[in-house]
Amino acid sequence: MKNFTNLISFCFITLFLVSCGTRAAYLARQESSSFSSSGISLAPTASKSAHTSKAAAAANSALLRASNTTSTSGFLIGIYFTDLSLSEDFELQPEIDFLLVKDLNEIQAPILVKYNVADAFSLLAGPNLGFLLDAPNGLKSFNFGIDFGAAYDIGEKFNVNARYDLGLTNLLKNPGGNSVKLRGIQVGVGYKF
Repeated sequence: MKNFTNLISFCFITLFLVSCGTRAAYLARQESSSFSSSGISLAPTASKSAHTSKAAAAANSALLRASNTTSTSGFLIGIYFTDLSLSEDFELQPEIDFLLVKDLNEIQAPILVKYNVADAFSLLAGPNLGFLLDAPNGLKSFNFGIDFGAAYDIGEKFNVNARYDLGLTNLLKNPGGNSVKLRGIQVGVGYKF
């Protein structure tokens, strides 16, 4: 909780030092799990045909590697920093976002590069550092991913944005060949101060 308080304090101090905006978004998140199992074998008997051997091998492979995807939805609120120009067409857009998702609330700190494609349209991409709050037993609290997205400015103050968060970190503390990764789609509105 101390880290969370320090992060919020940092956000408010930064808010007064640089130009920034806030964004709110609807979030659809997937928890992608894959599990390996050892010691399972469906070996065909000698009297079975070659067709049965192929079917047994396919079933064996399916049992050895199972995957599951669980989808949930939630909301996101955050602040992003503007006017950090890298060149005429590129800007740096660091953010701090708070994701409210059932049982997996998270603070994310994406560091995005914004490419201005047209006058009001831009593309975004970059790494995303996440910290699960109250991570369940067996899960790591640090999450790393890559964000890809786009934003469209509506006037000088508002924009609409959408992005995909591709989670790359296996969140299991003791994976043993298994994995759990978080991925999600965000659709929202931003307001520049």
